[in-house]
Amino acid sequence: MQIKFIPPAAANPPSLLRKAATLVVTAALAAVALMFSAVALTLILILALIVGAYLWWKTRAMRKQMRDFPPYRTQAGSDVFQGERFVGDVIEGEAVRVNQSATSSVSDTPRP
Repeated sequence: MQIKFIPPAAANPPSLLRKAATLVVTAALAAVALMFSAVALTLILILALIVGAYLWWKTRAMRKQMRDFPPYRTQAGSDVFQGERFVGDVIEGEAVRVNQSATSSVSDTPRP
């Protein structure tokens, strides 16, 4: 039994009308894809603007509080807490709060 193979080139070559129709369909699909991507990009940008505006609106009190808070500055040689901010040296990641009034009152108070 013999199998005969007929190459596609020997088959019917596409006519001029078929080539033109393929070109028109390809151009139409490219135009639809471009329109879809433009619409998708527009929707993504609108969604990003809405989310950004929502976050901007919800964080306005926090931003005002950050603006009103004085910037953090260290003072050379001081080892005290100022409010809840530690100003001074931190050794090996630990900070120890020393209550100056408690230590001075204990050491300055004479024992009977």
